[in-house]
Amino acid sequence: MRSFDAETAPRVLGRPVTVEAGTFPETVWSEQVAWIDRIPRVVAMAGLLFAVLVVWWAVHHFEVASRIILPSPAEVGRDIVFVGKNILTGGYMLSALWTTTKEVLWGFFFAVAIGFSLGVLVGETSFGERAVLPYLVAIDTMPKVAFAPLFLAWLGFGIASKVALAAFIATFPIVVGTAAGLHAADENARMLFRTLGASRWQTLFRMKIPTGLPQIFTGLKIGAVGVMAGAITAEFLGGGKGFGELIRVAASQLQTPRVFSLILYLSVLGFLVFWTVVVLERKLVFWHRASVTGIDDRR
Repeated sequence: MRSFDAETAPRVLGRPVTVEAGTFPETVWSEQVAWIDRIPRVVAMAGLLFAVLVVWWAVHHFEVASRIILPSPAEVGRDIVFVGKNILTGGYMLSALWTTTKEVLWGFFFAVAIGFSLGVLVGETSFGERAVLPYLVAIDTMPKVAFAPLFLAWLGFGIASKVALAAFIATFPIVVGTAAGLHAADENARMLFRTLGASRWQTLFRMKIPTGLPQIFTGLKIGAVGVMAGAITAEFLGGGKGFGELIRVAASQLQTPRVFSLILYLSVLGFLVFWTVVVLERKLVFWHRASVTGIDDRR
């Protein structure tokens, strides 16, 4: 191991740091910046939001981008309040939000039902793995948003086409997560169930599905994010009465503050769907903490 003397010792924030023999500079640096990890989450998030708002205001104030296409944070804030008042007083935006919410919830429901069924078929049968899986992979590699005109042509401009596209986009992550979860069971556990004479269905519901819940919920969380994109994309193409249609109209009229505020409320809706899946995961898979959730309340 290499040792460092006082002259060659690394400097952090302009101050020399004493490095013991056998200690790498990377370790010293990690110790010096460890205070960052001790910042409370609320403080860190508030600080990051403040920094983003300051940069946003500077770009708007100095006209780095045209003020027509990039409104100021204050303008967006006033429009957020306006949209919120319209929703709370039962205005037309409440009806639009409810329409989009129905599309998202129904789309996610069908995505879970279809995705879980196909995942079990692929993960449990050789027919599903050899015959069905190649077609699913082929469809998954296609740009699924490009199917939106077809769904509109087949199902019309009502809510059905929006639900179909939302479910179509959200199904594939659930299929992959379910199939991967069923293959995650330990071979010793499989052998134990076979020794005990458990049937295929008993093995599936009592061992494979409980063991594979982390992977299954990973697919559900990805699907919960994708279902919103499917519903809004279908609304952009016309015929919808939800928030996607309001965003399209506002963008065509260069009402960028309205576009930003509507997107924010859609983000809240998407977060609620995602958070519902996360809460359910914590209830059912309390023994597992997956870092990919991006939401860990242990701090």
